[in-house]
Amino acid sequence: MGARLAATVYVTDPDTHQTVRLDEGSEPDTRLAALITNPAAWEDGTLPAAAKQAAESSDPTGEDDDADTKPAAKRAARKPARGRTAADEGTGGQ
Repeated sequence: MGARLAATVYVTDPDTHQTVRLDEGSEPDTRLAALITNPAAWEDGTLPAAAKQAAESSDPTGEDDDADTKPAAKRAARKPARGRTAADEGTGGQ
């Protein structure tokens, strides 16, 4: 017997890109169960093995590790946009 859902859950099927409704008490396919990473959605309050693996492999910070974007972000953080100082002074940039 597989893990059962404690609540109705909606997920996006990665193959069809359509929203799939998984009803309370159902045992979803492994590929769809992996998308449900909230323990409260499961009857026993623990994630099934497929969902645990998906939760552990996702980036918990939500940040992109692309090295090309980080220097630009740092530059943008310390240098105001063009005309920004004039706007802050209230001179209208003139």
